[in-house]
Amino acid sequence: MSLDRVNPPELSPPTGFSHAVAATGTRLVFLAGQTALDGGGAVTGTTLPAQFEVALTNLLTALRAAGGAPDDLARVTVYATDVADYRAHAAQLGRIWRKLAGRDYPAMAVVGATRLWDEQAMVEIDGVAVLS
Repeated sequence: MSLDRVNPPELSPPTGFSHAVAATGTRLVFLAGQTALDGGGAVTGTTLPAQFEVALTNLLTALRAAGGAPDDLARVTVYATDVADYRAHAAQLGRIWRKLAGRDYPAMAVVGATRLWDEQAMVEIDGVAVLS
């Protein structure tokens, strides 16, 4: 498996994401959106960073169960109910990402959402991974 992160010099330097990821592998894993649900189905965390950490942990748990690892992530989409709050916590969210998933970033997008499936959820994360 190979993920080639492509960041053309003509584009603004990426911070916390890659502009493009070219993938070569034999197995695609599509990861469902994960929120800050605990094992009992309750949303945990009262701040966006706390919920982001649980949601990312849940996403990585699903990825590992499918045989993958964080560096296999080719694409991640983050849905946030308050994009301004997400931007205000960007540095802290980056530290959480690096702690849980490492320094290699997939192609990413942050999308504003009016609300998520679980009404108390502030953030949801889904993704695509390429495994060898």
